[in-house]
Amino acid sequence: MGKTIAVTNQKGGVGKTTTAVNVAAGIAKLGYKVLLIDTDPQGNATSGVGVDKRSVKYSAYSIIVDDIKAKDAILHTEFENLDVIPSSIELAAAELELADMEHREARLKSTLATVKSEYDYIFIDCPPSLGLITTNALCAADTILVPIQPEYYALEGLSQLIATVRLVKRKYNPYLEIEGVLLTMYDGRLNLTQQVVQEVKKFFPKKVFSSVIPRGVRLSEAPSFGMPVMYFDKSCKGSLAYMELSREIVEKNK
Repeated sequence: MGKTIAVTNQKGGVGKTTTAVNVAAGIAKLGYKVLLIDTDPQGNATSGVGVDKRSVKYSAYSIIVDDIKAKDAILHTEFENLDVIPSSIELAAAELELADMEHREARLKSTLATVKSEYDYIFIDCPPSLGLITTNALCAADTILVPIQPEYYALEGLSQLIATVRLVKRKYNPYLEIEGVLLTMYDGRLNLTQQVVQEVKKFFPKKVFSSVIPRGVRLSEAPSFGMPVMYFDKSCKGSLAYMELSREIVEKNK
């Protein structure tokens, strides 16, 4: 039975999609069968694994709103052991359409239940908001992975995310836990970075990954080639960091 991990942070620009794509690809590269679900209307995780979002027949919107079966929306990527359910721009309006539906918060969970046993890991790339799509992801997930950029505003909004997680736990998904907090765009030379890291560790005791993701040109370039970084440049810093994180997650879940 696959473990479902939602990659979420309502603050934009923290490396959420980069993390979803590269952790999914990294764990798949280690020999595990992985499904990546792109629930962000921008569709960056979809193009990040080489899929043209304009040409897809079914998407995450189809399975959440239109009752299309999850298996019909799954596409095989050209990367080892990695499948994807792509995004579409229609997701931007999905919140309004879901508002009047029954069990609106559990629609993703119920459709994923039909394919969960076929994967070792399922990663959901969430939109940068705490609306109904993210609520669906949190209801479907076993754990959440929270990327944080170590900067002045990093902890702002985290309390809002934790409040949402608590609400989802209380009302819909009592088993939801935090997989871990990931420091992205990390520069250990800066005093501010060290201060934020200390604060994050206080806020999330024993939940901060020992792997950190540095800034890197190759990491920024990889999505424009439709490739996870370990396929784009396997020896760059970003690639080594995401492979280290992938091993850390697998080890933790053994």
